[in-house]
Amino acid sequence: MATFHFEIASPERLLFSGEVDQVDVPGSEGDFGVLAGHAPLVAMLRPGILTVTIGGEQQRIVVLGGFAEVGPTGLTVLADVATSVEDIDRAALAAEISAMEARVKEMEQGSLLDREIAKLDHFKALQTHLTGTAMH
Repeated sequence: MATFHFEIASPERLLFSGEVDQVDVPGSEGDFGVLAGHAPLVAMLRPGILTVTIGGEQQRIVVLGGFAEVGPTGLTVLADVATSVEDIDRAALAAEISAMEARVKEMEQGSLLDREIAKLDHFKALQTHLTGTAMH
């Protein structure tokens, strides 16, 4: 299988830089996979799990928003927050979901409420993936 260059960085650090076989990305408009030779693309990320495949082995990284760019040199992901699945603080994620639920209950109807509900749904889906009940 052909490989391509992949980098993922958050404001704190560069998490990974190297040659990979495939990367599955949680895009805001839906998940998408990147292989060598992918067409150029820029996409926003939603909270979710990014999966990196190298030599048949998979590495999963939790991302909480950001951008992905596929270009001639490969894929670059600039994540607002990124950490390996093993290092994610599940209690902190649950607390954030509870805080978001409380904020949603207090908000008035409108586009801001709609965006907050969508964000809450993404965080809940991420929590489901992390508990192992989802097929991702």
